[in-house]
Amino acid sequence: MGKRDKKDEAPPPGPFNNPFAALSAQRDALPAGPPPPAPQEQSARKPEAKGPARAVVRMERKGRGGKEVTVVEQLGLPAAQLDTWLKALKGGLGCGGVVEDDALVLQGDQRERLPALLEARGVRKVVVG
Repeated sequence: MGKRDKKDEAPPPGPFNNPFAALSAQRDALPAGPPPPAPQEQSARKPEAKGPARAVVRMERKGRGGKEVTVVEQLGLPAAQLDTWLKALKGGLGCGGVVEDDALVLQGDQRERLPALLEARGVRKVVVG
């Protein structure tokens, strides 16, 4: 059995069935959209406070069987937001943690790495003790 002879056939000039081909001719008849928003200067806008004003970070060992934990206190966030912050910090630091009362408790000594993550989340002042 031999190979088939390939015939020199030109492909069709356009898509076989383009349902939008007739619409391109009517593009000029469409109404104009809303005008683009005017750009505002950075100095004219107030920077929005997206996080708490203060956080206190400290390391604890007492009452935990000798294990080190890092405690983040005085965030002043509601309980629902504490859970989302805890999840983000645990993912960023690669450690475990839990919410105890109004504080976030992270496993291990995270005092060096934690302030950068808190400032990225909008905390204006981080006190490490």
